[in-house]
Amino acid sequence: MEQKQQSLPAKKNIALVAHDGKKAALKLWCEKHQQILSEHTLYGTGTTGLLIERSTGLDVVKLLSGPMGGDQQLGAKIAEHEVHMLVFFWDPLASQPHDPDVKALLRLAAVWNIPVACNEVSADMLLSSPMMNAELDRSLPDYEKYLATRQITL
Repeated sequence: MEQKQQSLPAKKNIALVAHDGKKAALKLWCEKHQQILSEHTLYGTGTTGLLIERSTGLDVVKLLSGPMGGDQQLGAKIAEHEVHMLVFFWDPLASQPHDPDVKALLRLAAVWNIPVACNEVSADMLLSSPMMNAELDRSLPDYEKYLATRQITL
């Protein structure tokens, strides 16, 4: 598939998501990085977004709770280029009832080539990158060409 170029802006829209067993870790991480996060726009699934907002005072655009469709809402925002970075503290040791939604969210982040952090250390590295507050070029799939290859004649 051919690629197109599009930049991620210097001020990023960051999605914050955490499984129940990792919500406390994400809350502490957001508290630790409150200053940097305040320079960007934050999105969160309902419960996680509310927890972060209450503990940090940061404004978070809150979507539905993950199992109620919030993961899918974030996936749509990634596909529509409204979310530029995903911080998703997932719990690899606990089974998740909405695991297919979680996998779809990570798949969309890979398809649309946005940075993803799945734990504190990778999230720290993203925030400390000199590219965090800079415009960043990325390659995107050529969706129109992809659709053209899928045309079916009746």
